[in-house]
Amino acid sequence: MSCYSSCDGPYLEEWVHAHMRKRCLLEFLFCRKKKMVGTKRVTIQEKTDVTESSRHQKTDTEDSSNVNELALEIVKRAIAAAIKFVEESKNPIKNIQWLTHGEFTAEKGRRQIEKFVLTWEYQERWVHHTQFIERKDVVHSYYYLYCVRWSIPTAMRPMLQVSASAYFTVKITKNKPPDMPIEVSYVFEGHSLVHRPGMTRFREKWLRDITEAKSILMESIAF
Repeated sequence: MSCYSSCDGPYLEEWVHAHMRKRCLLEFLFCRKKKMVGTKRVTIQEKTDVTESSRHQKTDTEDSSNVNELALEIVKRAIAAAIKFVEESKNPIKNIQWLTHGEFTAEKGRRQIEKFVLTWEYQERWVHHTQFIERKDVVHSYYYLYCVRWSIPTAMRPMLQVSASAYFTVKITKNKPPDMPIEVSYVFEGHSLVHRPGMTRFREKWLRDITEAKSILMESIAF
């Protein structure tokens, strides 16, 4: 025997239809939400891909820029080296035959420095004087110190006003054979760069810079 009477039929059918509509609505909303989530994921992934692509492009651009800068620096150095090579080929750095340990004396060293300085290129208005200063005994070596003083006398100022000095050091090693050449180095006043004969091309500008700096200093001092 059925649990439902004939009068309950319409109500039951209406309830079933309502339940089905509610279920369809829930399924529709669920599918829509799922689709939205999927779309959001796709959008996020696209943004991520674009960001990664931009980052890679930026990195590639920076790498390319670094390579170009490195290549430019290499080219500049090569050009500078080529210019120096051509300059030295046409006008080689001059030097002299220096004394040996056995031949050396303080006065001979002074005359050799004077001879070496005469190989430098400078205007005739410059005059210089080479003076022996002292000898230092340092453990296994003797160090002979000299000063070459430069100035530009004029008719208005024939006396020395400002000068530029180059300080020479001759190293005599006590245990070296007499036929070994002496070691010579020099620095300019106010400079720390150590030069060696035959290795550096003299620049008259070094003397001008020293004397001009001294002149400016003297003019700023009230006597």
